[in-house]
Amino acid sequence: MHPKTLALIDDDPEYTEFLAQYLRDFGIEVFVYADSNEMLAGAHAFAHDFYVVDLMLPGVDGVELIKILRKRTDAGLLVVSGRLGAEVFKSVITAGADMHLVKPVQFEQVALAIEAVQRRAGKAQAALPAWKLDRRAGELVAPDGARVALSEIDCAVMECFLAAHGEPVLRDTLRQRLARDAQPDQEDGLNATIYRLRRRIERATPTPVPLQSKSRIGYQFRAPLVAL
Repeated sequence: MHPKTLALIDDDPEYTEFLAQYLRDFGIEVFVYADSNEMLAGAHAFAHDFYVVDLMLPGVDGVELIKILRKRTDAGLLVVSGRLGAEVFKSVITAGADMHLVKPVQFEQVALAIEAVQRRAGKAQAALPAWKLDRRAGELVAPDGARVALSEIDCAVMECFLAAHGEPVLRDTLRQRLARDAQPDQEDGLNATIYRLRRRIERATPTPVPLQSKSRIGYQFRAPLVAL
């Protein structure tokens, strides 16, 4: 079991070049970032299916990067770093990493660790409590019971995610549902709608927001969603 997309955040160019190629041979789409700030500034920073993170990075420190990622995604997260010490393991696991490998490490070990974490993440995803779309009240109910007030546009977007049953929804599908044409200049409007919806959910609940962008595809609600 392998993720479809993976972010490799490490500033060692030789290491990332060969590891990325090794992982691509498994059919994984690998995105390489030499700087954590560069990754966080990207349009799809929190949309990857898996993250492999070094701890000694330009920009945001690796441990802080893990904490940031964990606020926005429950994707698998593997630390591969040359930083040693019992306190290092404790800090990365406490921050939210799923596993920690110490360099030097064989590429095969990295691939096996990714597969193991992904397998557990898949089982955990299947067991997640559902979010609920309360159509009558015009609210999204988080697993912790928090209620998020939705606008008419938000409700239309959530209906698209409900119909998709966890699969990504194409941008064109969302634009058409919002009664917009499929012209390129509407993209910013769609992005703004999704951004406002995500921020509204973040303000209402500490539960990680499962609304994620999918590179070159659209958006996905990566949690069980049911209608009331």
